[in-house]
Amino acid sequence: MSNGAATRVRRSREKILAAAEDIFLRLGFLGSNMDMIAERGGVSKQTVYAHFKSKEALFIEVVRAMTAGAANKIGKDVEEVFDGRLVGEYLLDVAIAHLAIVLTPRLMRLRRMVIGEVERFPELGRSLYLNGPLRSIKQFTRALEHYASIGQIETAEPEAAATYFNWLVMGGPTSAAMLLGDKGIPDKAQLRAHAQEAVRIFLCAYATANRLKAHDS
Repeated sequence: MSNGAATRVRRSREKILAAAEDIFLRLGFLGSNMDMIAERGGVSKQTVYAHFKSKEALFIEVVRAMTAGAANKIGKDVEEVFDGRLVGEYLLDVAIAHLAIVLTPRLMRLRRMVIGEVERFPELGRSLYLNGPLRSIKQFTRALEHYASIGQIETAEPEAAATYFNWLVMGGPTSAAMLLGDKGIPDKAQLRAHAQEAVRIFLCAYATANRLKAHDS
């Protein structure tokens, strides 16, 4: 295949995926069909089927692409995120960043859609969990191991502490956005206030005495 032909194939696939994402997020799996996706993407239905053999295959690819895109923004390497920050500074920064990544209308619609189809496509629910909450928990675990090793927090079970921190930060805002729609997504000021309180509560449980005093001062 020539470079020009390969470029046309890639662009055609990108158009289909973008159109499918829009249709699936608006209408769900059962409410969508390949004719709608072809029309939205400006391609023929035959072209859609040439790239994806079925609506099911296209749906799976759309969800995987969206979850991978969000996952790439989460879970940086330890060396990239610490930069000598104190535990409270780090936790606040990462809490705000994760809330901003996850709490968008696009990703909340994705979560609702996947949950609604988890019986039909259980592997997608698993993929969303692995690339979302579990990826965040692994990042937090690495961080808490680091801060425990330098004496800023006390925990014999960093992974358990990381799990508590993840849901302390994400649980309430995510549930509100899932159930109330786009209007349930807090604004930046509200998210920052929530992150600050989550960090304060977490440090009350896990910070060493000297570090807790430094955070409060």
